[in-house]
Amino acid sequence: MDLDAVRTFVTAADSGRFLEAAVDLAVTQQAVSKRIAALERELGVRLFTRTARGAQLTIDGQALLPHARALLQAEEKALASVRPGRRALRVDVVAMRSAPGSLLRGFHETQPDVELDVLTLFDADSAIAAVCSGAVDATFRYLAGERRLPAGVEAARVLDEPLDLLVGPRHALASARVASPAQLAGHRIWIPGIAPGAEWAVYYERLAAEFGLSIDSLGPNFGTDHLLDVVAGSSDVATLVGEKPRLAWSAGHDLRRIPLREPTPAYPHSLVWRSDNPHPGLAGLRAYLAKSAGWVEDRRLWTAAGD
Repeated sequence: MDLDAVRTFVTAADSGRFLEAAVDLAVTQQAVSKRIAALERELGVRLFTRTARGAQLTIDGQALLPHARALLQAEEKALASVRPGRRALRVDVVAMRSAPGSLLRGFHETQPDVELDVLTLFDADSAIAAVCSGAVDATFRYLAGERRLPAGVEAARVLDEPLDLLVGPRHALASARVASPAQLAGHRIWIPGIAPGAEWAVYYERLAAEFGLSIDSLGPNFGTDHLLDVVAGSSDVATLVGEKPRLAWSAGHDLRRIPLREPTPAYPHSLVWRSDNPHPGLAGLRAYLAKSAGWVEDRRLWTAAGD
């Protein structure tokens, strides 16, 4: 099986749009379409249903996805096993458009001589396993309070990222300058792409339970553009977005980004690495994060029970 095609399939499934997959893979949209088509011919099934708003996985596509991820993880382990002296610092983030992604861009700008490979593994279990095997040098993850790391693996809190409420102009809270989590009770908060069992799903479950919120991921995940379209046109759907990532939307959307206070929900990001990893770039990354992110405990932030 062509692993480039498998990688393209996974990237397109995660983004929900062939165009976004092309950007992430640094290829043309036509190349993405050709790779997917070749994989579909090889397997004899349709993997995506194409719509005007993006690409939705078929039942066969959903069945293939976990196995495709396993293939790519096996590839990473195989490469690591024969390239112990690789130069690139390999770091995993949940998504490119995320606070850790922004931190890595800042690190690259300050230390451009450090060769950097950025990956997006699916969940904390997969990412920490990759750190243990040496396939990945470090990962940014939410570590729930009860999670125990394997022997020889260390972690450091690097950033508590405040969450903002994002609503359209017709939403009941559209005119609010700030809001509290308690004020969100009774309003639907839609966060597509929450995967049961993933660490971010655990975080949002605890957030919902703490403040009596209604948070769901119902419906297909067509990516960020579709989410913004839905929120902009709705009077009863809102979403939560991190404070760090820059979001761009058309002027006609008139979206409102409302800070949350008393307390401020914040998503806690930790850097996880293997203590015996000798890569010089890892030490540089940790030093950069300690200086630029400079995490300190802030009791005005709510970061989930046990943290």
